[in-house]
Amino acid sequence: MYRAVTPTAQLSTSLPTFAADEPGDWSHLVEFARAADLAGFDRLVMSDHVVFGEHLDAYADPSIGGSRGGRQPTGPDGSWLEPITTIAHLTAVTSRARFATNILVAALRRPVVLAKAAATIDVLSAGRLDLGVGVGWQREEYEAAGLSFEGRGRLLDHTIEVCQQLWRNRTAHYEAEELSFARIHQMPKPVQPGGVPIWVSGTVNNRSMDRLAKYGSGWIPWGDDAADVEAGIVRMRLAVADRGRDPSELGVVGGLRAVKTDDGRLDLARTMEVVPRLHHAGVTDFRIGLTPPRGQSAAEEYLAEVVTAFRTAAA
Repeated sequence: MYRAVTPTAQLSTSLPTFAADEPGDWSHLVEFARAADLAGFDRLVMSDHVVFGEHLDAYADPSIGGSRGGRQPTGPDGSWLEPITTIAHLTAVTSRARFATNILVAALRRPVVLAKAAATIDVLSAGRLDLGVGVGWQREEYEAAGLSFEGRGRLLDHTIEVCQQLWRNRTAHYEAEELSFARIHQMPKPVQPGGVPIWVSGTVNNRSMDRLAKYGSGWIPWGDDAADVEAGIVRMRLAVADRGRDPSELGVVGGLRAVKTDDGRLDLARTMEVVPRLHHAGVTDFRIGLTPPRGQSAAEEYLAEVVTAFRTAAA
């Protein structure tokens, strides 16, 4: 049995690290991150794509990891900033908010280099990094990296295993079909105990639940489980408990829809109505998409009102 606990609810927002058309100037991203940090957001989140093919309709295909009815937000020539390097920049211009990927297609990176990059950011940011990881949905990204799309689940597990071995052991050893090494040293270690937290994205299926129970600090529901997160949490908890892990140890992401008034303004009361129910169901990290006004002061004021309304609803 798992313990019934209600952890503190946190509020996250997605940063605008992609654009359908080349923006030319990304200063709005830095402005947004600084304002959200000062306003009191707990976590700032960004997406990942390394390259695109031209079959973007695959995003809507759940059979290969897409989301039913989903639509990729840009065309193949949309601009996407790489999240690890973007986080490295933004942690230098903020002071308290955590940064997270949602999600990083981690298997596209060589594990030993990803482990080093993540540890470096964690040390320099005083432990403000989370890695949300998943298998992705796009075959062309794996092919461009010379990797097997069909084997992407095992590749992701392998990537996490190598990272956690290097983060947690002064002298690391690893033995698997993909790679073996012994007496390997990599310093500095992340400042967070156990290494950078890994948030596992996926539906409630055997592979993703194995991954979550073995490696995860939190769960990022996907597809139908994100659409009905309350039912998804029930299934996730049963699956994780069956694998010998206490699901109360895991954070859970839930989407928070920004409700607008008839004149297009953010209706904070209606937006926050669902927070108590979803928090009681097990959501710990509420993620909302926002478009604050331009200008540092105006953006900070707008975002601070959102944070205040959220804290009141979650109390």
